[in-house]
Amino acid sequence: QVQLVESGGGLVQAAGSLRLSCAASGSIFGINNMGWYRQAPGKQRELVAAITSGGSTNYADSVKGRFTISRDNAKNTVYLQMNSLKPEDTAVYYCNMRYFSGGVSRSGWGQGTQVTVSS
Repeated sequence: QVQLVESGGGLVQAAGSLRLSCAASGSIFGINNMGWYRQAPGKQRELVAAITSGGSTNYADSVKGRFTISRDNAKNTVYLQMNSLKPEDTAVYYCNMRYFSGGVSRSGWGQGTQVTVSS
């Protein structure tokens, strides 16, 4: 059983910062891509940022220059540093990892963490 547990969400004023973390635990034999998605009320879930096992990153245009994704492979953890937050960044943020477990490639999601940015 593999679990992804997120932390770090909360309420922040516009222009503020938050750092999200997502740690995977369980029977994992390597993690490939890690990513952060978000879903605002009434909208579809969208990719915010992703990082490969080699460290290559990509970002949604709306967060480029403000958000930074990073990973600690020793801790099976992915981070999202969010700076210069805007009210439109308000959403539930979910981490996603593609990992190997039981000889099979699987995809897992965190439980979601609320980020609210006030104007």
